[in-house]
Amino acid sequence: MTAYLDSLYGDLAASVSAAESQKAELLKAARAIASSIAKGGTVLICGNGGSAAEAQHFAAEFVGRFLSERPGLPAVSLAADSSKLTAIGNDYGFKEVFARQVRALGRPGDVLWAMSTSGTSPNVLEALKAAREKGLATVFMCGRELSDMGAADIVILSPAPSTPRIQELHLFYGHAVCELCDRILFDPEAQA
Repeated sequence: MTAYLDSLYGDLAASVSAAESQKAELLKAARAIASSIAKGGTVLICGNGGSAAEAQHFAAEFVGRFLSERPGLPAVSLAADSSKLTAIGNDYGFKEVFARQVRALGRPGDVLWAMSTSGTSPNVLEALKAAREKGLATVFMCGRELSDMGAADIVILSPAPSTPRIQELHLFYGHAVCELCDRILFDPEAQA
């Protein structure tokens, strides 16, 4: 079992190393989100399964605090309200559970931050489409390949060999974006 655990560590290390190729996209995402917040916008965050949990996690990092004391930042997880999810899913189909919320809550200048491990989740792709129609900026974190790179303004790929490693990269990416946003918004010297 130790050798197997060693292979898991090796997979994670290789994934993190490959993910260095996404630094520019992470910085673009943080700048887009910070710019939206600075102008009074809100970050809407969505994803399925483990990504739904991460959507709630990242919304909490913005609204609460991340590493240092600062005002709460406007962020909403579209995956957090079971009444909305089940009502929309029942009445309009599961493909609409996030898009309907984007259409109801999103305003031009807001950002939709979407996550899909596979990059093919129909409800996440519909949310991105609805966000573009409403004039929101879009950030999409997905797996290592995406057939439609135009699915979002900013696409952050996770070059990892499996779902768990992709989700681990998403957690790192999300924390990096939160930390970069805090530096952009609250540390003027960090702008350089």
